[in-house]
Amino acid sequence: MRTFAQQSSFMRCLSQFFVSSFRLPHQYKRNVLSGVFLTVATLTAIVGDSGQQFSFIPNGTFLANPGGASETYSATGGGIDLTGPFFQSMGTNGRSCATCHQPSDAMSVAAANAQQRFDQTQGMDPIFRTVDGSNCNHTVDVSTLAGRSAAYSLLRTRGLIRIAIAVPLNADYRVVNVSNSYGCNESHVISMYRRPLPATNLRFLSTVMFDGRESSPATGTTKILFSNYPTSLLNDLAHQSVDATTGHAQGDGTRPTPAEQQQIVNFEMALFTAQTIGSYAGRLDAHGANGGPVSLATQPFFLSINSSVNPLVPTLETPGGLVMPGDGKFIPAIFNPFDAWTALPDTSPRAAVARGQAIFNSKPINITGVAGINDDVSVGGLVAGGIHSLQGTCGTCHDTPNVGNHSFPTPLNIGTSDPSPSNASANLGGLDVSYLPAITVCKTDLATGRPTSICKTTTDLGQALIDGRFDHVGKIKGPILRGLSARAPYFHNGSAQTLLDAVQFYEGRFGLVLTPQEESDLVAFLSVL
Repeated sequence: MRTFAQQSSFMRCLSQFFVSSFRLPHQYKRNVLSGVFLTVATLTAIVGDSGQQFSFIPNGTFLANPGGASETYSATGGGIDLTGPFFQSMGTNGRSCATCHQPSDAMSVAAANAQQRFDQTQGMDPIFRTVDGSNCNHTVDVSTLAGRSAAYSLLRTRGLIRIAIAVPLNADYRVVNVSNSYGCNESHVISMYRRPLPATNLRFLSTVMFDGRESSPATGTTKILFSNYPTSLLNDLAHQSVDATTGHAQGDGTRPTPAEQQQIVNFEMALFTAQTIGSYAGRLDAHGANGGPVSLATQPFFLSINSSVNPLVPTLETPGGLVMPGDGKFIPAIFNPFDAWTALPDTSPRAAVARGQAIFNSKPINITGVAGINDDVSVGGLVAGGIHSLQGTCGTCHDTPNVGNHSFPTPLNIGTSDPSPSNASANLGGLDVSYLPAITVCKTDLATGRPTSICKTTTDLGQALIDGRFDHVGKIKGPILRGLSARAPYFHNGSAQTLLDAVQFYEGRFGLVLTPQEESDLVAFLSVL
C-alpha cells in the first residue's frame, strides 16, 4: 500500500491538474477530462475492491466524470480513509461496501464504471457475482467470458443490481404473472432491478433505500420522523450495513460487528458529495457561486423541512416549516448555489446553469396521476376524493433545500416503472423499459382471498413488496440530486441513460413544455449539482 505522503501528493497533483485544465479553451476541456476519467475511475475501482493502492483520499481531491469533476468531502478526518470497515471485505465473495459505492461515482456506481471493471477483469471483479449482480441467479452460465457478459448485462449497461424480495405473507394482493426474460419468473420472490443509492449526503435522508425497507416496521427498522431523527436514521443505517453484508457480500452475520457498524455509520454520515467542476462552467464556486460539497456540511435540515405538502394539508408531513419547525413556510426556490450567475452574459456557460436553476425552481408542472399525491386519501393520496391536478414545480417532490430529495418519507409513483398504455416497452414518460420484467398483481378479495379484477402491471412493485399493500405498488422515494454527473444512468431502474433523457421523461409524463434552450439549460444545471 502506498504511504499517505505518496498518495496525497498524487491526489493533490491531480486536483491541480483539473484546476489548470479549466483555464483552457472550452473546446479542449472535454478532451482533457476524457483522458483523465478512465485513469481516475480505474484508480478508485481498485481502491474500492482491493485497498492495495492508496490508503487515503484527502478533501479537495477532484474525481473526473463526464460532466466535469466531483468531490466527496469528509467532515471528519480530512478526507476518505480507505482502510476502514466500509472498504473491507466482510463476507465470502470479495465484496465490500465500496464495491457498489465508489468515490469516483459520487459513492454510487455508474454503469460506465461497471463496464470498465468488467473489461479489465474479464467479468471477475467482485461486483460481478450471481447473488445479485447477474440478471438472474439461476439458469445462468458464468464459466465463460461470453456467458458472464450476458449474465451481467444489466449491471454493465444500466448499473442495475437485482434485489430479490419475497412477497409478504400478509399482502393484500396476489402476483398473478411475472414475465422476466432472464429466467427469474417466480411469483413468490420477485426480482427488482435497481440502481445503488449513493452512500453520501446521508444526513438529508428521510428514508433508507428506494422502497424504504430499511426504515419500516415491516422489517424491524424505524420509520424516520421529525420526533426521532437522527437516532432513527443512525439505527437504520447500522441495520442496513448488516443486511448489505449478509446479502450482497454473502456474509455469515458475524460482521460487521457492532463497533464496525458504528464506524461505517460515522463514516457515511460525515460524507458530502457534489460536482465541483463543470465541463463548461469550470469551477462551481467561482464568481460568487456556492457549488461543491463543503457548504452541504452546514446546510440546515430537519425532517419535513420546506415540506411542499404541509402547507396544503397541515396534518401531513409535520411539523413542516422552513426556518423553524412548524413555521408553515415553503419556498419553491429549492436551489440557490448559482444565484450569483444570473447576471452574467447570456452566452456564458455559467448563465446557462443559472437559467437551469431558475427552471427547476419555478417552471410550472401540472402534476396528475401520481400515486401518493393525486389519489384518494384512503389509498395514500393527500385528501379525500383525491386531487385531479396539482400545479407544482420540480420542488414539489424535490423539496429539501440545496439537496433535492423529499424531506419527509412520502413514497410516490410518478410512472418510471409503469408501462405506457400505448407501448408496453416504454414507461409513462416514454423511456425504454423493455429490459425490465413485467409484473402483474391483483388486489385480493378480503372475504375469499382470491384475486379480484383490480390489477396493476409494473416493472417494480416498490414499497408494496415491503408492507404488502396493493395501494403502494410502484411507490418509491426520490433520491438526492447532488452528484448526478458521476452516477449515470438515472431513475431507480436506470431508464434514463442521460440527464436529457430524465428531463424529457417529465416532458412526456406531465406534458411539461420546454424549448430546446430550456432543455439544455436544465441539463446544464443538473449536471453541476
